[in-house]
Amino acid sequence: MSTTDARAARTAAPGREGGTDWLAHAVLLLGTVLFALPLWIVLMGSSHDAATIGRGEVPLLPGPHAAENYAAAWSRGTTGVPVARMLWNSTVMALCVAVGKIAISILSAYAVVFFRFPGRNLVFWSIFITLMLPVEVRIFPTFKVVSDLGLVNTYAGLIVPIIASATATLLFRQFFLTIPDEFVEAAKMDGAGPLRFFRDVVLPLSRTNMAALFVILFVYGWNQYLWPLLVATSEDVETVVIGMVKMIGSESNTDWSLVMTTCVLALLPPVAVVLLMQRWFVKGLTETEK
Repeated sequence: MSTTDARAARTAAPGREGGTDWLAHAVLLLGTVLFALPLWIVLMGSSHDAATIGRGEVPLLPGPHAAENYAAAWSRGTTGVPVARMLWNSTVMALCVAVGKIAISILSAYAVVFFRFPGRNLVFWSIFITLMLPVEVRIFPTFKVVSDLGLVNTYAGLIVPIIASATATLLFRQFFLTIPDEFVEAAKMDGAGPLRFFRDVVLPLSRTNMAALFVILFVYGWNQYLWPLLVATSEDVETVVIGMVKMIGSESNTDWSLVMTTCVLALLPPVAVVLLMQRWFVKGLTETEK
């Protein structure tokens, strides 16, 4: 290739890259609008009265009823259950599910990777196979056990049956397999037992992975619908997802302004968790990929 051809190729390349960048930005902008528009409508709708929304008007600007809507939803909701109570129940469930899944999964993965015992691979693959079972296959036998134990309409009934996670166990196992054998040998030479090695070596190395999984599992626990629908029939343990479904269950007298207000309130805890742990979440994902 001559010097002139090389210079021409270098000159043309920025133009092609600029066109590609423009197209990529246009697609990203379109995706952002499509994602954000429903959220904006819900946010604006929470500041209007029920009559405005009932007429089919799509509110794109703030209305004058935000304070009264949020006060009404927080204190009484539309079904007589305060949204504050539903948010508390959902928060307890999501926190316990996230922390419980991480604790059980990291201990299970630690045992499978660092302990030598007959059939350990069989144990792991038995756990892994549960990933391929549909939720519907397991949910009714699980409900029967929970019902026989008298755990319906309790926090334990909401949380314990879904607290184990084959996915988290798999992710921790794959990460533990990347820990150099030199760390294990050095710990043995230092006289560290299994618990000390787990506390002083494995846990510090796993902090970012645990943070990333915490965000994912908190949102997973927060968005649970089918299981709480079966075991949380009492208002005392009703979650916000179930509450919103009940709010719109009667189409004739649905107060859509309070429904939208509840939707906004239900968004706040998971969004707060994602924002507060964003740095750890991204770092955990990138380290997991390595």
